[in-house]
Amino acid sequence: MHLYIIRHGESFINLPDWVNDGNHDTALTPRGHQQAEAAAAWIRDYLLPIDYIYSSTMRRARETADYVARALEKPVRFDDRIREIGNNYMDHRPVEPGESTSYADFWASQRPFANITPGTEGGETMMHFRTRVGLFLADMVERHVDEVLIIVCHGFVVDMFLDLVYNVGAYR
Repeated sequence: MHLYIIRHGESFINLPDWVNDGNHDTALTPRGHQQAEAAAAWIRDYLLPIDYIYSSTMRRARETADYVARALEKPVRFDDRIREIGNNYMDHRPVEPGESTSYADFWASQRPFANITPGTEGGETMMHFRTRVGLFLADMVERHVDEVLIIVCHGFVVDMFLDLVYNVGAYR
């Protein structure tokens, strides 16, 4: 399997003046749309033929994946397992649209067994996040042995893919 992992374009939550009053499923900024469109054109022109596109179900990843899908003329398969950390519950269900959760004042790798969204009952820990991303990765390895995939996701999902592939522990 060949796996290309793409982080979504710039979104409003990435802006320095964003007021982080909880978890928001934000859209791409105008610059993020330009980045996604440029990435899609580059992928079309320079990567191996792509068999499948997978994307997080969060809006900023979906919008980025739409550009890739149009450029490659392929459908997107959406998967909740590759949503950003803190956007699912311990049982891997996604946080419902409109539900606002606040992140902890510590980084996940400092306390990997603590709820990253302490105000949310049943919110996930880094270890739960690691498990759901690992389950997705194991599924892809089994399902797509000789195929080429693009995964459109989030920054910490990319970090977790690398942690899993290179066997980096929880306290990184």
